[in-house]
Amino acid sequence: MMFSSVMRMLPRYLSPAAFAAAGVLLITAAALFLQPYIGMADNGDFFRILYSNGLYFNDPNYNSQYLGFFVKNYGIFQYYNENGATLFSSQSLFIKVAILLNQIFHDSQNFDIRYQAWMYLILYVVAVYLLVEAFTWKMSKKAGYLVAAIAIFILGDTGYTAYFNSFYSESIVLIMTVFMFASGLLLYRKRYNDYVMLSLFIVSAIALTTSKQQNAPVGIIIAVLGFFLIYIRKKRTYRIVTFLSLIIMLGVGVGTYVLIPKEFVNINKYHAMTRGVLLDSTNPEKTLESFGIDKQYAMLNGSLYYDPYASVDVDSELLEKSFYSKYGFGSIFTYYAAHPDQAGKMLNQAARDGFTIRPKAMGNYEQSSGKPFGAQTVFFSGYSLLKDALSPKTFGFIILWMLIVVGLYMPSFVSAMRTWRWRVALRLPLILMMILMGLSGIFVSIIGAGDADLSKHEFLFTLTFDLVSLLTVGDLLGKRLWSNEAVEADEQVKDDR
Repeated sequence: MMFSSVMRMLPRYLSPAAFAAAGVLLITAAALFLQPYIGMADNGDFFRILYSNGLYFNDPNYNSQYLGFFVKNYGIFQYYNENGATLFSSQSLFIKVAILLNQIFHDSQNFDIRYQAWMYLILYVVAVYLLVEAFTWKMSKKAGYLVAAIAIFILGDTGYTAYFNSFYSESIVLIMTVFMFASGLLLYRKRYNDYVMLSLFIVSAIALTTSKQQNAPVGIIIAVLGFFLIYIRKKRTYRIVTFLSLIIMLGVGVGTYVLIPKEFVNINKYHAMTRGVLLDSTNPEKTLESFGIDKQYAMLNGSLYYDPYASVDVDSELLEKSFYSKYGFGSIFTYYAAHPDQAGKMLNQAARDGFTIRPKAMGNYEQSSGKPFGAQTVFFSGYSLLKDALSPKTFGFIILWMLIVVGLYMPSFVSAMRTWRWRVALRLPLILMMILMGLSGIFVSIIGAGDADLSKHEFLFTLTFDLVSLLTVGDLLGKRLWSNEAVEADEQVKDDR
């Protein structure tokens, strides 16, 4: 009785989008800013982005907390920072803004990572609002609130939001992917101003692509499938601006790849061979010889670049000349294409890790909380736990999921293209864009770094899987999966203004 009363009163005060945004805000704020604080432990990657942005580790016991405990306080360089940027990433911009907020409202010498988390949370809440608005626009109230509740269950999960209290770039990937998908769908729904939504789409896509080197293919995928955006308005100025924006996206994708530091190229190449090609090879020596590499390097099979007692100096000129220089992305791809059984094993391994939102090896609590080393929170983690436990762990399931989703949306796409209604046809290209972005995370991870830290490298896949699935469920609940009536009605109005 009480629940039904609340549901009757809800539309008076909150739209489905506002309801979802408020729910994510309250849940995430409770998780990140109330004791015991929740965050993500450092797996050794933080130094790559920390020093170059004016921060340093000031906890004397920091080394003992790797992987096990979340650390929220860091020092701010006061006079001179001799550390140059180790990598190019849009994440640096957000860290610098967080430091500025920290210095204004807190302290000029010590950085509390929760200022960054607040900044991320505000952006994320706006992104969730726009996404649910796109999902529920012109949908019945009953279906709209159900979609909003599902969105809270998925996007409010601490498996996603715990990243805000960390220096992992996954926070940027999460926020910008939601912004990009939301703005693209709002263009399709003809909701808000097209120029504003296009600008949000391009800016978030650039931030996403440049957030980490692994996302270089994302810019290229967006530039190609974004072709449909050019024709949703008839005005020439709009089409020229959109075309130039997509050219910039293509350049951003290529530039992100070109700017990958040599050090990280070698780290990834080492793992691509030792934790990928050689790992499931029945004859590692013969496999190496097929790349023109001396078979003695088979002793590196299964090893990590960071192993403290390696059998060879991974940074030596010898390895550079006789190992790293012998193969690359193209040759490894060709090898997997010629060995489908081995490729299948790697893809199934990727599928087993691809539905894990939060890597199991990283703790969520501070050491002072009294929790065991590596303990992970279960607070509002129902979705991530269910997804990890119940999702089929084969690449065949991913293929089946893609075929079902594309098959469901294909009739409306074909119908729209027959009459050249580009805006109406935009929905499927946006879905394909998201799917291919997710797949790029899988393939780049396997070919570029083998199974090393695979679950974390596949974050973009698990996110795009959730967003596309949420859209599909929403369209099913709204009974408009095969219908474009809301957009078609708007299409009758001349939009060549």
